[in-house]
Amino acid sequence: MNRPTIAAPTTLVEAIRYFSDPDVSLAFLAGLRWPEGVTCPRCNSDKNSFLSTRRIWKCKGCGKQFSVKLGTIFEDSPIGLDKWLPAIWLLVNAKNGISSYELHRALGVTQKTAWFMLHRIRLAMQTKTFTKRFKGEIEVDETYIGGPARFMHKDKKARVTTSTGPAGKAAVIGLLERSRPRR
Repeated sequence: MNRPTIAAPTTLVEAIRYFSDPDVSLAFLAGLRWPEGVTCPRCNSDKNSFLSTRRIWKCKGCGKQFSVKLGTIFEDSPIGLDKWLPAIWLLVNAKNGISSYELHRALGVTQKTAWFMLHRIRLAMQTKTFTKRFKGEIEVDETYIGGPARFMHKDKKARVTTSTGPAGKAAVIGLLERSRPRR
């Protein structure tokens, strides 16, 4: 299986076109999952053969077959990588998140399917199975959320401290990796 030489997509249209080819999607995900080369998830053997007709590997160590989906959020899902990978792209590139209705319209899946996909992706993001290190120029900003109590009900205002500064407010920090413009 050859790895694609095309750069990763930067727009939704590019992501949909890029991941529409099953071989490209498979190579992309295999490259992310096994950067040092494909290894069996059961016995960690690097001796395996690729069955191109089924897009799976067969381990020569334990004799078991495995796919790139095994042990991931994509496992036991009939949804193809051509839908999963653009869905992940959409979610991580949306500043304010994305709804299941928006995903269903963008990818042409049912709203129920989009809801299922978003829940699996969000679960993976919470468990920190997606790891990415920032590189290059990084912007950081912070703020405190919880403004003045002047529009609150009298009873609630009495319970909330009205002091200035961060007291009684939630701290929010944002990070942004600046990418260089394409030439």
